[in-house]
Amino acid sequence: MKLFSPGIFLISALLLASSCTAPRSVIHSGKVTPKGEFKAGANFSGNIATQPIAALSEGTKNLVNTLKEQKTYESADAVADVSRAVLAYTLDPASPSFDFYGRYGLAKRVDVGYKYAFGTHVFDGMFQFMGSTGTIKNPGPEGTYGSIGLQFSSRSADLPGKFLLEDAGKLLKFDASRTDILIPLVFSTSFGPEETYGNISYGLAYSRSFVKYNFDPSEFLVQQAGQQNYVPVEKVSGKESYGALGAFVNAKIGYKYAYVLPVLAIYYQNYGKYNLPGGRQTELKGFTFIPSLGLQFNFGGGR
Repeated sequence: MKLFSPGIFLISALLLASSCTAPRSVIHSGKVTPKGEFKAGANFSGNIATQPIAALSEGTKNLVNTLKEQKTYESADAVADVSRAVLAYTLDPASPSFDFYGRYGLAKRVDVGYKYAFGTHVFDGMFQFMGSTGTIKNPGPEGTYGSIGLQFSSRSADLPGKFLLEDAGKLLKFDASRTDILIPLVFSTSFGPEETYGNISYGLAYSRSFVKYNFDPSEFLVQQAGQQNYVPVEKVSGKESYGALGAFVNAKIGYKYAYVLPVLAIYYQNYGKYNLPGGRQTELKGFTFIPSLGLQFNFGGGR
C-alpha cells in the first residue's frame, strides 16, 4: 500500500486547524531555568503524522459527500472508512500549531512551566540532575547539562473543515477526549558560560496517550445479511492507550535576553486497535515528524 503521495502530504501539512494533541516538540535545555528567573516564548510547529495523511484523500471527501446524500447501504463499509479517517486524524492530526509559554525557576534544580497551545492547556516540570546551576551573571563550572521532566495535558478532540472531517464528525455523531503525558530526557552543551549564547540539546522522549471515543451513526441504515430489511448502524464506544518513543534535537541561538529555537522531533507509535461502526476494526501505526521554530526571552537575575 502506498503510504502517502506528495500531494496529500503537502495538503495535510498545510491544514490550518487546531491540533487536538499535546505539544511534543521538546524545546527544553538540559539546564533548567535558574531559581527566581523567568522565561517566556512562542513556537510555531508542524505535526506531520504519516497515518492520518494516509487516511486522508480526495476519496475521503467523496465518501463524506455520499454520506450526506445517502442514508441506506448494502454494507457499512462507507461508514467504517469515514470513521477510520476521523479517528486517525483525532489520534495524531497532521496540522500546524502555535503555542505560547512561560517558565519559572522554582528551586535550584527545578523549574515549572505552562503552555497554551490552540485550546490545550499544558503543565510541566523539569528536574536537572547534571551540570552547573549557575547563572550568566554568576557562572558555575563548564560541562554537560542533563534534566528529565514530566508534561501533562487533557482536552476534547476537534475536527477541521478540511477534507470535510468536521462534517463527517457531525454525521457520525463523533466525540473524543484525550489525556497525554510526555517524559523528556534532555542533555545539552552550552554556547558560552551558562548558555550565554545558547546551546545545542538532544535526547529521548516517551509519551503516553489515553483516548476515549464514541460514534453514533444510527441514522445510517445497512441491509442485514441475507435479508431485505435495513437496520441502524450500531453505536461504538471505546478507550485505548498507546505509547510513543521519540528522539529530538534542538538549538538555542542568541545572547542573554533573546534566542531563536529551531527544533526537530521524530516519534514512532503503534496507536493500537479500534472498533469502528458496522462491526469493523482498524489498527493504526506510524511515524510523526515535528519541526518547530520559536523565540524565547529571559528575565531575571541572570542578566
